[in-house]
Amino acid sequence: MGTIKPIKIGSAKLSTSEKLTAAEMGKLWATYMGNSMSKCILTYYLKHVEDRDIKTLLENALKLVEEFMKTSSDIFEKENFPVPTGFGEADVNLGAPRLFQDEYYVHYLKYAAKAGMSIYNVAVPLVYRKDVAEFFTYCLDSTMALMGQIKELLMDKGLIMKPPLLPIPDKVEFVHQDFLNGYFGHVRPLHALEITHFYDNIENNVTSKALIMAFAQVVKDEKIRHLFERGRELTTANIESYMKMLHNENLPSPTFLDDLVTDSTFAPFSDKLMLFHKMDMFSMKLRAFGNSVAVNGRHDIGLLYAKSLMKIAAFVESAAKIMIEKGWMEQPPSAVIRTNLTSK
Repeated sequence: MGTIKPIKIGSAKLSTSEKLTAAEMGKLWATYMGNSMSKCILTYYLKHVEDRDIKTLLENALKLVEEFMKTSSDIFEKENFPVPTGFGEADVNLGAPRLFQDEYYVHYLKYAAKAGMSIYNVAVPLVYRKDVAEFFTYCLDSTMALMGQIKELLMDKGLIMKPPLLPIPDKVEFVHQDFLNGYFGHVRPLHALEITHFYDNIENNVTSKALIMAFAQVVKDEKIRHLFERGRELTTANIESYMKMLHNENLPSPTFLDDLVTDSTFAPFSDKLMLFHKMDMFSMKLRAFGNSVAVNGRHDIGLLYAKSLMKIAAFVESAAKIMIEKGWMEQPPSAVIRTNLTSK
């Protein structure tokens, strides 16, 4: 494998008099918030990295994060829209000792790139103002380019296993009534799309589990620590149930990444950042479950995802309540309360 090269970046042009729509406001707000958090995390990772290719990958990601933040804030300022507080220097301690091994950074970047693409992919068809549309198209294209580098590095360094191989079908076939069976009667093997989403959910969750385990080691607030421990147990149970589905078909699955977390108990991030990050990661799992259910056919798989979804949603609500209680949760752009206007 050749040396990973920096990604060349450019800027979106801001030249329009159109007002921002709700979709444009919301996605710009989410983009700024997520990337301000990522800037803190990537800056810390770069303080503790030895592998040259992984360092360049982190630098590429940080350059994109900083540009996405700048363009978002430029649009906000042009519209006299308050730039979100997000996260900054107070939320990261660059003097904290290493909390992760180099390999974890690459898995984390893949997860973070997926999360970013989920925002930009939804935004592209919903935004109409030319500068905003060009910006989100650029965000998506740039993140896809970064994802290409991430996957190349993972494969060339032997850090990941591809999704399982399946035999090529002999002919086109149509399903029968037992296609939906999951508990009774003949239960068919998993089809390719079900396997894909089990693999994806395991890959996401092993990254999430290692991160929440690390956060539980270093977080200062006991209430948040207990929530993180609950989240770790929940994530472990989900991973094991998804792995079992693949292993029952004699298919391999991604492995745990827990060994890539060091034994440090010194927090590199604020409790606010860590809680927001885990709330956001668990929210992404809800979106992933939706995608998984959409392509599923078996009743047992549907119930498995439904149970996971309810437990994950409960975790997100608990995290949100703590964020609100501590005054940490920023209000996204909202509709006008018309009844307040008519009563004046």
